[in-house]
Amino acid sequence: MRRRLLALVCVSASLLSGCGLTSSDSGSERRPVTVWLMKGSASEDFLKRFTKDFEREHPDLDLDIRIQEWTGIGEKVQAAMRSDGADGQPDVIEVGNTQVPQYAEGGRLEDLTLESMRDWGIRDWLPGLAEPGEYMSQQFGIPWYAANRVVIYRKDLFEQAGITAPPRTREEWLTVTEKLDSGGDQGIYLAGQDWYTLSGFIWDEGGELAEQEGGTWTGALDSQAALRGMDFYRELQALGDGPLDADEEHPPQAGVFAKGQVAQIVAVPGLAQSIVRENPGLKGELGFFPVPGKKAGKPGAVFIGGSDLVVPKNTDERDGALAVVEALVGTKWNTDLARTMNYVPNKKSLAKAVVGEEGVAAMAAGAAQGRATPGTPRWGAVEADNPIKAYMTKVLTGGDAESEARKASDRITELLDLDGG
Repeated sequence: MRRRLLALVCVSASLLSGCGLTSSDSGSERRPVTVWLMKGSASEDFLKRFTKDFEREHPDLDLDIRIQEWTGIGEKVQAAMRSDGADGQPDVIEVGNTQVPQYAEGGRLEDLTLESMRDWGIRDWLPGLAEPGEYMSQQFGIPWYAANRVVIYRKDLFEQAGITAPPRTREEWLTVTEKLDSGGDQGIYLAGQDWYTLSGFIWDEGGELAEQEGGTWTGALDSQAALRGMDFYRELQALGDGPLDADEEHPPQAGVFAKGQVAQIVAVPGLAQSIVRENPGLKGELGFFPVPGKKAGKPGAVFIGGSDLVVPKNTDERDGALAVVEALVGTKWNTDLARTMNYVPNKKSLAKAVVGEEGVAAMAAGAAQGRATPGTPRWGAVEADNPIKAYMTKVLTGGDAESEARKASDRITELLDLDGG
C-alpha cells in the first residue's frame, strides 16, 4: 500500500482548494480514504456532519476530504489517475456527469456495475446522471446530485395578464408568452445561443444532438425531429428581445431579468437569489414551473447537470472508497445533501424530499425527463468549438434551417471523430 500523509483539518473546507477535512487523532490503525470534492458542491457543515457519521460507522477508516477548484480539474484528475503512490492520491473523485466517458476511456476507472445493480439502486437513478456515467456498457460514474433548468417567472406580470396558472404544454406556453409579450415587457428572455435549452426541445421531438452507429458518432441536428425542436425554439425566442448572437451569460440573464421588464427566463432555480439581490423589489414575486412538454402532465426534456462519483483504478483503498460512495449516494445522506444545497436527489423516488421548496420541486419534476450530452469522450471538443451555437444564430437571423443544420451536423461529426485531432 502506498504511504500518504494525512491532511490537517481545514479552517474552511468550502473556501480553500486542496485542503482536507479529516480527523487528526485517528490512530495508526485507521486507514485513510482520500476524497476529492468540488468547491461549492457541499457546505462545510454538511461535510463535517457526514465525516463524523461516516467515521463512527467505519472505525477503521479516516476520511480525508480535499476540496478542489473546477478550473483546471480535468488535467488534475487525469494526472492523479496516472500517478502511483503520491501523497493525497484520491480514492473517490467528484466529476461532472458528462465528464465520466473521458475519464473512463483507457481503463483508468473502477467498474462499479455490480455494486450499482446489487446495492445502489441503479434502476431508480435519474437517467440524466446515470446514462453519462456509463461507458462501453459498464457503470463507472455513480449519480450524486442533479440540477436542471426550470422556468422562472414573474407572478405579478402573470396576474396582470390574467394568467392564473403556469402553462402545462408547449402550445400553452407559446400562447401565454405571446400574451405576456406586450406593453414594453418581454414575454420571455431567451438568448439566441442557449443550446442547453434547445437540446431539450430536440429531445422532446425525438431527435438527438449526435447519434452512434457501429461505434461511430455523427451529428444529428439535421434530422426532421431535431429541426422541429429548432423551429419551436425560434417561435419561443421571438417573443422577447434576447440577443441572437450570444448565449445566456452574455449578458448574464439574471441581470436582464432583474431590470423588471421580463416575464420569464429558463434557468436553474438558484438564479432567483441573484435576481433578488440585484432587485430586492422582486422578493416574493418569483415563481417556478418545469419546462413544459408536448403533453400535459409530462414536463419537457431538459439538460441535466450535476455530479457523479468515480473511483480511480489506481486506488489502494478500494473497499474504503466503495464505502464512501455507498454512504454519499444512499438515501440518508443524498436526501440531506439535496435539502441542504437545494439539489435534486439522485433517485426519482427521493423527489418527495424537496417538495417544500417551490423551485427545487419544479426542478425535480423536470429532472425525471432529464437527459445528458452524448456519451462520447470527444463531446468536450464539440462544446469547445460549439457549432450548435453558430447554427442557432444563423437560423434565427433568417438562414435556411435544413442547410445550416446539415453544416453543423457535419462539423459535429468531424469533432467526434476518434481519429481526429
